[in-house]
Amino acid sequence: MKRISELIGKYMAVIVLVIAAFALFIPESCLWIQTGWVNYLLMTVMFGMGLTMKLSDFAVVFSRPKDIIIGCTTQFVIMPLLAFALGKMFGLSNELLVGVMLVGACPGGTSSNVITYLSKGDVALSVGMTSINTLLAPLLTPALTYLFLQTSVDVDVIAMFISIVQVVIVPIGLGILINKLIPKFSEKTKDVLPSVSVTAICLIVAAVVSHNNEKILTMGVVIFTVVILHNLLGYACGYLVGLLFGMDAPRKKAVAIEIGMQNSGLATTLAGSAFPDLAMATVPGAIFSVWHNISGAILAAVFRRIDKS
Repeated sequence: MKRISELIGKYMAVIVLVIAAFALFIPESCLWIQTGWVNYLLMTVMFGMGLTMKLSDFAVVFSRPKDIIIGCTTQFVIMPLLAFALGKMFGLSNELLVGVMLVGACPGGTSSNVITYLSKGDVALSVGMTSINTLLAPLLTPALTYLFLQTSVDVDVIAMFISIVQVVIVPIGLGILINKLIPKFSEKTKDVLPSVSVTAICLIVAAVVSHNNEKILTMGVVIFTVVILHNLLGYACGYLVGLLFGMDAPRKKAVAIEIGMQNSGLATTLAGSAFPDLAMATVPGAIFSVWHNISGAILAAVFRRIDKS
């Protein structure tokens, strides 16, 4: 089972891409996956993340506060600004702008830790940033969304806060608690967690893409361009911030990956729960979910090659 999980983790980008292609071009193959399942699937991913975490993971916050502050501040400043600027530059409709902004205002994605590891980056820093960003999300994600979109759409800040607590904070907290109280259970499940997480992510992508395939296809290249630029510029800005503050190579990699890879599954969930009348707001998160896994795998290969040169 461990070997299977390792293979699934290694080829995650390819698996997600294939699933997304089926959902987009042969939607009937995935329509059995209901969009109402997305919340529970994301909760499964977050619970799995919690099972792999220990309270000691938060020690980096106290031992290296400067790095954490730099990473977290960059995360919640650069990505929302990029999202809003790109949305306005490309003239996105309010529905799509909401989706792009939600991606930008969400914390880093759980995949960032895996990609940082594959890149030979600072995994402890990556885990620390993801953990703190996730804990800050219930407050900062609704606040940033309201700040940028208050003149465009009605933003239900309270609903967003409650949704993030339910879908992210509670499952992660439960996972950490079980890992603390029943460590043998966590040890037994660690080999299957990558498979479970990737399966859940694939189901989320399949559900959102298949139920919105016509909208995605009719929007042309614009939304794809915005999503790709958002992700790539996030990597670039994160790496430049690392250079600016004199970080070593492993830390620069960790910051770049953390900034560029967003919790797009959460963005998709929030789009459906906080903006139910804006159907297309779920699309940017779905596209980002596919793309950042592909770009992350490519970036990891580039970073490893740089190390060897």
